[in-house]
Amino acid sequence: MTVKTAELPTDVKELHHLVIEQNKKIQILEEELRLAKAYRFGRSADREIEDRQARLFNEAEDGAAQKSEQPSSELPISVAAHNRKKAGRRALPESLPREEIVHDIPEEQKVCACGAVMKRMGEEVSEQLEIIPARAKVIRHVRPKYACRACQGVDTQGGAVKIAPPAEQLIPKSIATPGLLAYLMVSKFADALPFYRQERIFARMGVELSRTTMCSWAMEVAQRLSPLLHLMRDQIRAGPYVQIDETPLQVLEDPGSTSQMWVYRGGQPRAPTLVYAYHPSRSGDIPFEFLDGYRGWVQTDGYAGYDKLGSREGVVMLGCWAHARRKFVDVTKAASSGSAAHEAIEYIRKLYAVESEAEQRSLNEEQIADLRRLRTVPVLEKLHRWLLELHDQTPPQGLLGKAVNYTLGQWDRLERYIQHGMLRPDNNLAENAIRPFVVGRKNWLFSATSRGAHASAALYSVIESAKANGHEPYWYLRFLFEGLISARTVDQYAALLPQNVDPKALRPAAK
Repeated sequence: MTVKTAELPTDVKELHHLVIEQNKKIQILEEELRLAKAYRFGRSADREIEDRQARLFNEAEDGAAQKSEQPSSELPISVAAHNRKKAGRRALPESLPREEIVHDIPEEQKVCACGAVMKRMGEEVSEQLEIIPARAKVIRHVRPKYACRACQGVDTQGGAVKIAPPAEQLIPKSIATPGLLAYLMVSKFADALPFYRQERIFARMGVELSRTTMCSWAMEVAQRLSPLLHLMRDQIRAGPYVQIDETPLQVLEDPGSTSQMWVYRGGQPRAPTLVYAYHPSRSGDIPFEFLDGYRGWVQTDGYAGYDKLGSREGVVMLGCWAHARRKFVDVTKAASSGSAAHEAIEYIRKLYAVESEAEQRSLNEEQIADLRRLRTVPVLEKLHRWLLELHDQTPPQGLLGKAVNYTLGQWDRLERYIQHGMLRPDNNLAENAIRPFVVGRKNWLFSATSRGAHASAALYSVIESAKANGHEPYWYLRFLFEGLISARTVDQYAALLPQNVDPKALRPAAK
């Protein structure tokens, strides 16, 4: 910053004060620069993913290098006492079909040197994994036609020619079976494989299937899912605990808008429901309207747009310790030397140590609440006192000041999770739910139309809800699409919800 000579104060105290203020601004700018460099050049989850992708061409060399780095058996190694698992490869799934190849010795070798015939006393079995690339087949629907030769085609009751009605289809007059649609939707929305890449895969199989057709099918399937999505939304509204997150989405049809993909995770904690909803806005009105009539706990990050939802009677807002911790981690990335942020991170680590202990001990909700009252509450009290003391000593404009102010500003929401064992200290389950969409977005980059964005939201909803309830996505979607063909009533649609389907009943029996 350049200060004109005429503007310089003449008093020494004023000049000293000006220097101090300028030094503070310089320190804040240096912090922001170091943080920007840390995000640009430092290690991060996204950068680690990119590095792993870059190493795909060197997998053999990397594997050999890792093997050579293993410690020699001649070196002394001390290992703490623990429960050991049997060494060796993990057994292949029992659900996979088996094909036996018997490697037997010739009959003449089955005779002992003493002349007696040797008896079979057992066998040694080893297994290998075989893979057959995806194979397509054509299902021909044949409908015989019948006519009467006696009356020469004149039938006053049933018509001249009789034929069975065509089989119902999820997408009428198309070549798509429930199995094909399930394969296409899982490939894109679970495995992040865009339709244009799937088009090439089908071309290698000799099947001409354009991405335009696949896009059209996705939107038609999403339309058929509408009754199911209404039931899923009702499940979330029924409570008692909802987590919300949102992420940007570029929609070419809505240029200049702040389009967002919202995700709501709720319903029963042990059988959750996830609903994705596209909207060309990040307004707080969106979750407020989506949860119309809802009463219960709502967990979000510190985005001010959720405050309107928190003002509704019967809604209790929860904060996210993962977001609070992230702000202190940013301070450590930008700090040139030791920072008080490390102490804050250590306090938060102790909070999560309690959660880890509860998970390891498989405690129920009541036991978790008791453990938190015993172990978590003292840590929270110490952390709160420490933050209040630090607040008076820290410039609010700096990264540390912002982290402290954020945590204190969210404190009532952050400590509220100790009130019930069902509640979690963070919003990570919702963030994890939005991650598959973010990964897919990196592959297909944008949606051309809002209709396509809504279709994507519908398909992500059923796929991620299926995964959250222990279903393999392909087999669940195949079951779902077959059921949608004949579903007409609310009860029939309800029977298709992921929570009402036994995962073991979806896969065909191994042959």
